[in-house]
Amino acid sequence: MKVSEFHYPLPAERIAQAPLPEREASRMLVFERASGRIEDRRFRDLPELLAPGDLLVVNDCKVIPARLRGSRPGGGRVELTLLQELDPAANEWECLVKGRRPRPGLAVNLGRSLRAEFLDERALDCSENSEAQGGLWRVRLSGEGPVPELIEREGRAPLPPYLSRENGGDPALDRERYQTIFARRPGAVAAPTAGLHFGEKTLQVLEERGVRRAAITLWVGLGTFAPVRVAEVERHRMHPERYELPEATALAVAETRSRGGRVVAVGTTVTRTLEHSAREDGGVKAGAGLTELFIYPGFRFRVVDGLLTNFHLPGSTLLMLVAALVGLERIQPAYARALEWGYRFLSYGDCMLIL
Repeated sequence: MKVSEFHYPLPAERIAQAPLPEREASRMLVFERASGRIEDRRFRDLPELLAPGDLLVVNDCKVIPARLRGSRPGGGRVELTLLQELDPAANEWECLVKGRRPRPGLAVNLGRSLRAEFLDERALDCSENSEAQGGLWRVRLSGEGPVPELIEREGRAPLPPYLSRENGGDPALDRERYQTIFARRPGAVAAPTAGLHFGEKTLQVLEERGVRRAAITLWVGLGTFAPVRVAEVERHRMHPERYELPEATALAVAETRSRGGRVVAVGTTVTRTLEHSAREDGGVKAGAGLTELFIYPGFRFRVVDGLLTNFHLPGSTLLMLVAALVGLERIQPAYARALEWGYRFLSYGDCMLIL
């Protein structure tokens, strides 16, 4: 299967550059899998489209200010984007580096009180037949105080590159809105954007309707947002990401199954976590670990019955996951319809409900 099959024209003006004033004001394209019917709705309509006994599963990861700017000893700027913590005891992180390529042993200052030492480098792309030689660095962070607090003080919101900010700024609005209201567990370096639409009002209405809610944690990292650099889908390899699926969530999935309810994933990260942990009976196994599950057309879903998701970049693994659930031949006209109807795309954009 060719990656080019997942490309579509996305005009720059259709990429939402800022969140709407209200979290719950987004539009929602509803796609009914059984009939192929597409409907233009509002996110606030979500409760009436779900049934008592359905289960919404959300990702409760919390985005950290993972973008750090600093200077080299001899002059020159450097920017690090933290991806995942490798060794908490040693304060070692994996990161991307923007600027002149560093060398092992180089130490740089990141703001006033944080320091990073570059240890070693490995290939950015782990896909089959990739010729990438480097790009991912392991660094050791240190400073005057606990490193997590220093990151919080010196870091900036790790916004995607398609969100333009003057001078690379970090407006307070992004600190608040590039974070879901479910966020509890720090460590993610990108938001699970399907959850950005939820506010307390919708949660209250869902609860009153009898729709249950459970959570998983997938600390969003490079596996979710890395671009596909190979021509054939099957040759792409996902970078591993940490996840945790609590026993309470596994029980909630089992109870939903036994009562005939639907399991609706809020986002692609939830989908990957549930399907990584799937059992043949449609339940899931509680536990924690790493997942590098890559979902693309031909995948057999065992847990997820429905999906709430944003509109994704052309050629991305996220779009491939959505196509796996809907069908490539049907997702293309659905995206075309969303563009025709004026939907806003990507992280701060509108959403799509697949049932």
